[in-house]
Amino acid sequence: MSPKHDDLSLGRFWAPRYWPVWVLLLWLRSSVFLPFRWQISIGKRFGRILKPLMRKSSHSAARNLKICFPELTNDERDLLLTRHFEALGASVAEMAIGWFAPIGRLRRLIHVEGRENLEAAKQREKGILLFVGHFTCLEVGVAILEDLFSSGGGMYRPAKNEMLGILARRGRNRSLQNLLPSNNIRGLVRALRENSMFVYLSDHAQVESNNVLLPFFGEPALTTTAASRLAKLSGAAVLPYFFRRLPDDSGYVVNIAPPMESFPSDDPIVDTRRLVSQLEDYIRLAPEQYIWTYRRFKGRPAEYADVYRMD
Repeated sequence: MSPKHDDLSLGRFWAPRYWPVWVLLLWLRSSVFLPFRWQISIGKRFGRILKPLMRKSSHSAARNLKICFPELTNDERDLLLTRHFEALGASVAEMAIGWFAPIGRLRRLIHVEGRENLEAAKQREKGILLFVGHFTCLEVGVAILEDLFSSGGGMYRPAKNEMLGILARRGRNRSLQNLLPSNNIRGLVRALRENSMFVYLSDHAQVESNNVLLPFFGEPALTTTAASRLAKLSGAAVLPYFFRRLPDDSGYVVNIAPPMESFPSDDPIVDTRRLVSQLEDYIRLAPEQYIWTYRRFKGRPAEYADVYRMD
């Protein structure tokens, strides 16, 4: 079950190390009253400022883009990198929208395609696992679930800054009432068997036994097969659930794919390849909005070069 509200109180975080988070919270609560285009424009400007300051993250993103989009010229990748940092800056505004905007405003901003697929999966009454990618507008894309499913959940990892972690959990509680620690797999399986819906972000592999090397945009990357295994354990339907901000910054689209057919199979690797393929196809629709600062090709066996080494 989710922590009680008292467990998520912010009142104990008055030490100086938490002051930047209080400033962030003040900005989030205030910015939600601005016109949407102003929010995104301010966020993009903030992202452009961050790019030269976040040298390590910028380097990682540049390396990822070079590996995943070799067909682009250097100038095209440089432009894509700049647009990516704009999207990262905009994600701060999108955090405010996802956590604090009234549901009526979310309905106006977000166009949901494939709502019938979610309804069909509900009718099975065997639980729903939403396969979600780490896109910069994640908080907005997940927030609309408040309007789509009455009993939703998700996983979280403890944040280095405890206050920031609690702030995120409080914000996500509006749409995901059942937030479980990422190591509580039994709780996740139990909730799915009870016909709950869970958001599952498995495109960022962690150190675990379910990781295998699979191509991501043609380059081997450690990838978890957990979605396939969870579906087999629980009997839940697996639906790709992706989202993106529209090119003219007028709002968002959420795309809910039909339940995966013949999923899971007897081969978790084959199943995971199918999921990764769908994720890649969606990333190509708005590549700047996927989180490229994450070191997607880290942790590989020694025979693979460290693509993130800074000279």
